[in-house]
Formats: sequence, structure tokens, C-alpha cells
Amino acid sequence: MRVLFASWWATSGTRKSARGGVVAVLALLAMLSGTAAQADLTINITQGNEQATPIAVVPFASEGGNLPEDIAQVVADDLERSGYFEPLPRSAMFEQPSSGDDVRYGDWKALDTRYLVVGKVTQNGGQLEIQYELLDVNGESRLIGETVTGNGSNPRATGHYIADQIFEEITGIRGAFSTRIAYVTSQGVGDDTQYALYVADADGRNSQQVLNSDEPIMSPNWSPDGQKLAYVSFETERPSIYVQNLATGQRVKLTEFEGLNSAPAWSPDGRRLAMALSQDGQPEIYVMDIGSRNVQRLTNSNSIETEPAWSPDGQSIVFTSDRSGGPQIYRMSASGGSAERVTYTGNYNARARFSPDGESLFLIHRGNNGYQVAKQDLNSQRLVEISEAQQAESPSVAPNGTMVIFATQQGNTGVLGAVTADGRAQFRLPAAQGDVREPAWSPFLN
Repeated sequence: MRVLFASWWATSGTRKSARGGVVAVLALLAMLSGTAAQADLTINITQGNEQATPIAVVPFASEGGNLPEDIAQVVADDLERSGYFEPLPRSAMFEQPSSGDDVRYGDWKALDTRYLVVGKVTQNGGQLEIQYELLDVNGESRLIGETVTGNGSNPRATGHYIADQIFEEITGIRGAFSTRIAYVTSQGVGDDTQYALYVADADGRNSQQVLNSDEPIMSPNWSPDGQKLAYVSFETERPSIYVQNLATGQRVKLTEFEGLNSAPAWSPDGRRLAMALSQDGQPEIYVMDIGSRNVQRLTNSNSIETEPAWSPDGQSIVFTSDRSGGPQIYRMSASGGSAERVTYTGNYNARARFSPDGESLFLIHRGNNGYQVAKQDLNSQRLVEISEAQQAESPSVAPNGTMVIFATQQGNTGVLGAVTADGRAQFRLPAAQGDVREPAWSPFLN
């Protein structure tokens, strides 16, 4: 029931036919229906990592009244969602110290805890002062300790920051819990369908609506500075690519060529957008200089070329093409030239995205168990399925390369899924009300 590339013809013609065609195509592409309620605030762990490191995050002591948010729980949830750690249940904790000086290491060793996080929160008006420590239980020593001042109206942001510091201290990998995600939802049927673009924290919480429309919204993509989103909207007579500043809400329409205007992808330097245009007939890959609005055509074939993505160094672009008879991934220089086929495993590989180190691709692969998120090493060309969701769509990689978010289906409900880059742990994330699709992970925000 997948119809890759169908969006190019569905987006041509009149506004009415374009909308009807794209709604049908999105239904086929996403295989998503139903709702994912924002009220579902729990991260649903669908598969854990048996090799995760045991850690205990003790509830932070509170001074100055009840806390507006359980910051220690935010930290524990972030660490668990990474797949690297297995937090100790609070019910198993013998004691709940708030300072390293109060810790009896023998008790935590008896619980096979490798690391311990303790802290306390002081409320002063609208500000929060959080003192936390990360302790090495076996070494009976403090690894890091810090006092953080946070905004009382958004205590979760402080929890994400603390989780970032703990994750990097133990793993040596920069934490990505303070980043954000974007995704599209749809609600309703036929001409009554409403579409919305949302931005949320990386754990799916704190979702904020960026745009709503009675016309389709597609393909959100973050600028390298994390300040803007490029996306496709059908609010005018033809599909157009817009860029929106998230802080101010200001929007700029970049394209309104005849036919398809789709799949915008920012270059790493933020000066160019790769995109799929059909102004010359078949969909081809183009690159636009944002400052001058000049476009350069990169591909020239009788096939459908779409879904471009830049390499981290900005030197090359991968894209999906059916030039071999079915959807496969190809790679070419960002300045043009010949394209080299990258994927050979199976007869369906699409929507590739680079790992941050540029050594691998994450993509959608059709195997024996349906459409899966897969990882392909670019040197060995070895492809490995890492997800278990049978209808995975639109993978997007965390900026530290440790996780992949994607759209999938649970029963008749469109949901957000996440999987670690090694496939050892999988999660379902909460999302705003509606049929969820096309998630995009932001870059690091500072």
C-alpha cells in the first residue's frame, strides 16, 4: 500500500485536486489513522536495552514549597529513553539523600547501582536553584556537581539540561535531551481535514502549535541554527516551500514553481536548500541559494528523484530515486555531476538521512517484517534493520547520533516512535492530538 513518489503528481493541478490527491497519498505513505492524545504524557518503553547501565536518580529535595515539576523524574526519563541507562525504581531505594555527603555507598552497591544522582531544589519567586551531583558508586566519588538556575515556568528545561550533563560525563557523547522535534498532525476526513505543525521537546512533551491549516502541511526541516523551519504548505493555489522563524512567527515563501515544490532540506551552512521540483517535468533534485533565490538543477533523468538530504560536511547529497526500477538511495556531489547508487539490499529503500559523523545512513527499508527503520554503513554497505514497527516512516536522527525518531502506527493510531541507533531500545513518545507523521529532530540549540 506504499506509493512512494506519488506526491509529485498529486501536488500538480488545481488546489482542490491537489489537496484531495495529497490527502490520499499521505494516507498511503504514512498508513496512519486515529489520534495520539497529548494527555498521554508517559514515555512508553516498547523494548528495553538489557545492556543498559544501572543508575539511580533520587527525588530531589525541595525547599520553599511543592515543586511545579518533578525534575529528578525528568532526568531519569531522559536517561532511560537514551537506551544507555536503566534507572532504579524509586520503590527500590533504601533512602533518598539530597547531598553526596549523606550517601552511604554500601547501600547503593547492594542494589547493583553503578551511578547515583542526588540533588535539591530551592524556589525563590519565579526562579529555581537546583543543586545536583553525579556520584560514582563503585569509586565512592563525585564525578560532577553543579548549581543550576532555571525558570520556574519551565522546570523541564532544567531537567533536560542536567540529563545532558550526566549523559556526556558518563558516555563521552554530548547529550541531546535539550533539543526539540517538529512533526505534522492531521484530524478529520476529506475536505474537513485539519492540519497542524507542532514543535515539542525531544521527549514529545511541551508541544506548541506553529501553524494550522485546512490544507496539507508536509516535510518540516530544521535550519542548522535551530531557529527556523522549512516546510511545504498547500494554502495557496499550488504547493509552496515556506521558511518560518519560530521565535517571531515570521514566514517567507521561497518557492511557488509550477508542479511539485517539495522536500526542503537545509545545507549545513544554512545558506542553501535542497528540494524536489517538477517545474521541468519529472521531479528532480534542485538546490536553491536562499539569499539570491537562484536554483540549480542537480539531477537530470527520466526517473522520479526526491527526498534529498545533505551530508554533514555539505559536500554531497543523498536522495531517493526509482531509476533502478524501484526506490533506492543515490548519492551525488552537492555541486552536481553523476549519481552513485548506495543501497542494494532489498527492493525498497527510501528517505535516507545521514548520521552526524557522515559514516552511516538511516532510512526506511522494506524487509520481511514490513517497513522498518534501518541503518546502512556507507563503507561496508551493510544494512541492518533497527526498528520493530511494521509501518515505520520518516526517520530523523538526533544531533548526537544516538537515537532516531520516526512516525509509525499502533493499532489504528498514528504515533511517534523512537529507537536507539543500535536498535537495542525502542520507545513511543507522546504527541499532540491528531494523526502524527513526518517528525524532524532539531540540531543542538546552543
